Amino acid sequence: MTPEERPGLDYRFSLANERTFLAWIRTALALLAGGIAAAKALEFEHETWRWVIATPPIVAGALLAAAAPARWRRYEQAMRAGRPLPVGPGAAALGLGLALYAVVALIVAAVDG
Repeated sequence: MTPEERPGLDYRFSLANERTFLAWIRTALALLAGGIAAAKALEFEHETWRWVIATPPIVAGALLAAAAPARWRRYEQAMRAGRPLPVGPGAAALGLGLALYAVVALIVAAVDG
């Protein structure tokens, strides 16, 4: 029996889902690393500003890492059941959060500088 004749999910879709999961994990690691670097390397006149800048990426990285396995599982189950892939707010929320974070970072830099 050829792969095209086998019932079920084409393994390429499952592997693509796994690569997407790993991309979310890499993004989470980058956010964590950026937040930790900000916490340790940035100098502000007030200690509070350093944590205002450092905390959001650390929290976002932790949340993203925690959500990635559930997202992978939901997509895998939907593909195996032949259902449409669920659309969640993940990518849009990450983009909006990053834009808001950039604005806050600019304001903090202007106020503290």
